[in-house]
Amino acid sequence: MAGEKTNIISPAGYAALRAEYDALLGDERPKLVDVISWAAGNGDRSENGDYIYGRKRLREIDRRLGFLARRMKAARVVDPADQPDKSRIWFGATVELADDDDARRIVTLVGDDEADAGAGRIGWNSPLARALRGAAIGDLRTVQLPAGPKEWEVIAVSYP
Repeated sequence: MAGEKTNIISPAGYAALRAEYDALLGDERPKLVDVISWAAGNGDRSENGDYIYGRKRLREIDRRLGFLARRMKAARVVDPADQPDKSRIWFGATVELADDDDARRIVTLVGDDEADAGAGRIGWNSPLARALRGAAIGDLRTVQLPAGPKEWEVIAVSYP
């Protein structure tokens, strides 16, 4: 798409997108096309579960392939180990934060396609990641959350 932003992603994240694309295109889609062709040859398609489900699943796969292709085309692979200023928070940084009650949290800034909040990986365009960009150890950053603003102090910054 013309207005689509650059999709910053790590080498591992890009490899995962590529692997999913290749698996769908090279393995799952051709098998499904075979099943649909077989089911279509069995006569009445209106009550043919294999045919109906197969067509529905094929549309889902094609939609996902289109999405993955757009994300990979917009991707800009950035290796966190190559960050020039490792004293500040940039893409790929693992950051230890403390809030007002000294509750600690460790997060890693990753591409939006790699985000997994439960595992501590937050997307580059998330509110917390945007607030942390460029911060150094000791900096205070305020994040606007639905429950109101929350302040975090940067305790440590590291890169792989």
